[in-house]
Amino acid sequence: MDEFNASRHVGDDSPAQLPPPTPERVAEFFDFLKARIATARKYAPAARDYAMFRTLYHAGLRSEEASLLDRPDAHFSRGPFGKLHVRFGKGARTSGPRPRWVPMLDGLDLVLRWFLDDVRGKFPDSPALFADESGGNLHRGTIRNRLRYLMELEGRPATDRFSPHALRRACATHNYERGVDLVAIQQLLGHWTVSSTMRYVRPSATFIEDAYRRAVTTTLGELTAEKGSPA
Repeated sequence: MDEFNASRHVGDDSPAQLPPPTPERVAEFFDFLKARIATARKYAPAARDYAMFRTLYHAGLRSEEASLLDRPDAHFSRGPFGKLHVRFGKGARTSGPRPRWVPMLDGLDLVLRWFLDDVRGKFPDSPALFADESGGNLHRGTIRNRLRYLMELEGRPATDRFSPHALRRACATHNYERGVDLVAIQQLLGHWTVSSTMRYVRPSATFIEDAYRRAVTTTLGELTAEKGSPA
């Protein structure tokens, strides 16, 4: 059973066995969405999809968390990058929602400012951040179906397609590969334990070699600086 059609408790809350999409694959998909904005029959839904899937990836949100965001949840003056107030973060079992603050990293603040200034007003007025054409919050199932539809339009083979939850796992993996502290990734994703976060991290096949090159480059740079400094 693939992760698109798996039962909800498996597909949405458990990491899939397949590795998440690579940074290059994610960038290609976002380039496709961005280009589509200019040619889509309806500008507003195409622009909303671009902003929404960028949010899923850069903020590491679950689809349900993104679907329940309201416009006042975007706090651009909070912290160095601005933050999203995820008021309905997933809690442990029956503990209820677990709110958290998520920074708008990698230019997400600019994307959301553009969306709120130029796009959101083309939908009916309501509190919802990512609204449907009636102004209501998009359902998480709709988000999953939109992603599937867009990847079909993109025309890539089935092996290059991914689910909304795979974008969340990609957020964890790509930040880890960039050297972000594992505890910081845990806080970003809203996990109770680091062990849960580790289940999301699937480094690339060249992760060891890439880490080695970064370490050697840093060491050589420090040695060169020391040799060049005056006695």
